[in-house]
Amino acid sequence: MTLSLADAKKIIEHALAAQADNNFKPMAVVVLSEGASIKASEAQDGTSLLRPKIAHGKAYGALTMGVGSRVLFERAKQEPFFVQSVNALCDGSLVPVPGGVLIKDKAGATVGAVGVTGDISDNDEICAVAGIEAAGFVADTGA
Repeated sequence: MTLSLADAKKIIEHALAAQADNNFKPMAVVVLSEGASIKASEAQDGTSLLRPKIAHGKAYGALTMGVGSRVLFERAKQEPFFVQSVNALCDGSLVPVPGGVLIKDKAGATVGAVGVTGDISDNDEICAVAGIEAAGFVADTGA
């Protein structure tokens, strides 16, 4: 199963619906393909200028390291020099906090990643998971 543009748009739609349902702060959402290209991206009115880059960094970090960004967050606390080095290899584009979630198909294969930012990281992750699951995929936060 591959991640289509329609799937990516559905993930964003449902991630932002979760944002509204929970009255979270305005968010940016980036959906990346398995090859790390941007499939779709949206930023709500009222979100800050840097949010799309942060959302991309969460998704990109999860995808390139093969784990949900929650794992990267824990690893950054335990091995900050390792995560700093990996971030340097990624030209500073890795954001190691929750909100970067791998998109997996029913067989467990990674087909992409979602990055969400705008509220606290745990709330960002809630929205990413809601979007992924509503689109019929499996969310892997790294928890």
